[in-house]
Amino acid sequence: MTKKRIALVVGGSRGIGKAIARELAGCGFDIWLTYKSNQEAAQSVRKDIEALKQQCELFSFDVSSHAETKNALADKCDETAPYAVVFNAGITRDNLLMWTTKEEWNDVIATNLNGFYNVMHVVLFSMLKEKQGRIIAISSTAGEVGQAGQVNYSASKAGLIGACKALAREVGKKNIYVNVVSPGFIETDMTKKIPHDKILPLIPLARVGSAEDVASIVGYLCSEKNMYIHGQVIGVNGGLAT
Repeated sequence: MTKKRIALVVGGSRGIGKAIARELAGCGFDIWLTYKSNQEAAQSVRKDIEALKQQCELFSFDVSSHAETKNALADKCDETAPYAVVFNAGITRDNLLMWTTKEEWNDVIATNLNGFYNVMHVVLFSMLKEKQGRIIAISSTAGEVGQAGQVNYSASKAGLIGACKALAREVGKKNIYVNVVSPGFIETDMTKKIPHDKILPLIPLARVGSAEDVASIVGYLCSEKNMYIHGQVIGVNGGLAT
């Protein structure tokens, strides 16, 4: 009997993470889905995944805490290595830099960038033992070109790109592929307050992206057998940034 592959989706209860979890379940993965506090949303995603005849296990913890991350995942990874890890945890605390508080800076870096370290520090050894796997970090166009009012967010997402490019050089020989997916303006709760009339003229495709637009690329990177994409940043932005 073929061993079922597991995808760990970090930040998978809403928006892009929710779409990614569903996409990977459709690709035949069982899902380990993490969330911070919205249990109702996480349970809803689990029902969707189970409707696709895949298993879904929920983990609630604060990804910015190394201790909580380790307590939640270490024992599971000692038993079974996930084949795919998708790091989608992210928050915003937008402000112009001169008014950005130390807390606004630290909170964003702690979740968006330190969270990647916290997860991979726990999970990576089990993947290296298996000598296979896919690691995808969800960055942002803001991390590639910057965004006024989002210096903290842009820094965290640019840091993810650098971390993944370096990690790709470390683990490629172990048959572990590492890539970054970088969304532009995607229709989620995080972008509801952004005035679409000002954004759409900047996007060559003249539409805001959907969470499924992002999820389809993640699904490909996690499941494609003929893979030679490694250490890359793949933009999903409708042509906003090239």
